[in-house]
Amino acid sequence: MLHPIFSTLVTRPDLIVDHLSGYTALLGEETKSVGTELVVKAMAWVMMGLMLMLCLTLAGTAVMLGVMHGHFHWALAAVPGVALLLALVAFVLARKPLSGGHYAEFKSQIESDVATLRAAGGHHGR
Repeated sequence: MLHPIFSTLVTRPDLIVDHLSGYTALLGEETKSVGTELVVKAMAWVMMGLMLMLCLTLAGTAVMLGVMHGHFHWALAAVPGVALLLALVAFVLARKPLSGGHYAEFKSQIESDVATLRAAGGHHGR
């Protein structure tokens, strides 16, 4: 005897198509959430790099101004310090691990369908 999935394919192909389109929608939804997290992470790395370059540029400028004027003012350290602080915040955000459980619902749905198919195959024809 044929497995129930084959008789369903022959008699009701629309059910299989609907089920596969549900899989596609679920996979697209979960991929979008992962993609958003990766974009945020990439932007944090870019921001960190830009802030470090800005900090180095401002620190170099502060040193030159301090040497030219013969005295060092606190503002000469504060301005590059703000860029350094922003770089550290971006670094912490960039190093934050991705949230777990990606594709958990998709995997759960596949496992459920496999269990259902095994149960249907065990009761039918054996």
